[in-house]
Amino acid sequence: MTLPLDGVLVVDLCQFLSGPYASLRLQDLGARVIKIERPDGGDLSRRLYLSDTEIGGDSTIFHAINRSKESLALDLKNPDDLAALKKLIGRADVMLQNFRPGVIERLGLDYGSARAINPGIVYASITGYGEEGPWVQRPGQDLLAQARSGVMWLNGDHDQGPVPFGLAIADMLAGAAVAQGILASLVRKGRTGQGAHVETSLLEALVDFQFEVLTTHLNDGRRKPKRSEFRSAHAYLSAPYGVYPTADGYLALAMTPLGKLRDLLQLAALDPYAGDPKSWFRERDAIKTIISNALETRPTAHWLALLEPADIWCAKVLEWPELLESDGFKALDMLQTVTRDDGVSILTTRSPLRIDGERTTTSRAAPLIGEQSAAIRREFGL
Repeated sequence: MTLPLDGVLVVDLCQFLSGPYASLRLQDLGARVIKIERPDGGDLSRRLYLSDTEIGGDSTIFHAINRSKESLALDLKNPDDLAALKKLIGRADVMLQNFRPGVIERLGLDYGSARAINPGIVYASITGYGEEGPWVQRPGQDLLAQARSGVMWLNGDHDQGPVPFGLAIADMLAGAAVAQGILASLVRKGRTGQGAHVETSLLEALVDFQFEVLTTHLNDGRRKPKRSEFRSAHAYLSAPYGVYPTADGYLALAMTPLGKLRDLLQLAALDPYAGDPKSWFRERDAIKTIISNALETRPTAHWLALLEPADIWCAKVLEWPELLESDGFKALDMLQTVTRDDGVSILTTRSPLRIDGERTTTSRAAPLIGEQSAAIRREFGL
């Protein structure tokens, strides 16, 4: 199949997760991604281990986020290598970088310099906290960005203190945001020939991620979010919204009229609250305790058989092994095996997008450091 970004050349100078996540999304849409790496060690995420699993000398996270990219090893302190990179930028459609503010200028690869080489280039920058302000030179790391964003106070129960997400959400959200900006800029470039400088930061992406609840905060007297003290799942939503233990697992309940739930579960204890929607937030801990005590008496399957036919929004809480074996997951066909000439083989995810009814599949694993250097130099005369 011909993908939407077929023929688009992306030069990716990024390390770790945010920028490489953006170029992964572009690669999944058909772009050719040339990853620029230091000859002595490459992208630092090659050694960013999520577990003690190593594949072909690199971490699983490096493989996951850099599949099907090409690696060109360049020492940017070497004038000849820097000149080669500038020549490649002259042929590129997109360039990404996520250096700390000031570094890219010292290398002579800032947007102004790149635009002088290639006036139509779409240039993307990701930082930790933008280009101005007291946090500019602080490390742009996911957990630290979460800490500064306020998002940790939306997770967990009231008495837990700040609870971080168990995923690198700042990196992934910033990468997704900059990919959107790149795509929009490529559309404009196709119409006018004009390039663009797309910028975001980890903090900006996290603020945007919270737009719903932050807008509420800004317009309700700036009251702080109040998490439930019991089975909290959302600081701003009323009972019964939450995750509850059953006799053999856990059940998630979303927005549900309390009167209907009372009747189905035959819980007379909910009578004082069923007709008073304001109490569903005001008394949510008491309500959730009543529901929890009832649900833990029977297996999850019993409750699903009772609630789902009544159109109650609920779901069994799955762990990964059960998810992977489920028919719902298998129907999506979200996994693929990618390989490399040195014998590396890794099972990983596929693109979340379907284009013209098809999900893209790639077969090439993440590259060795400089694996394509010789071929790229020949092709572009570097």
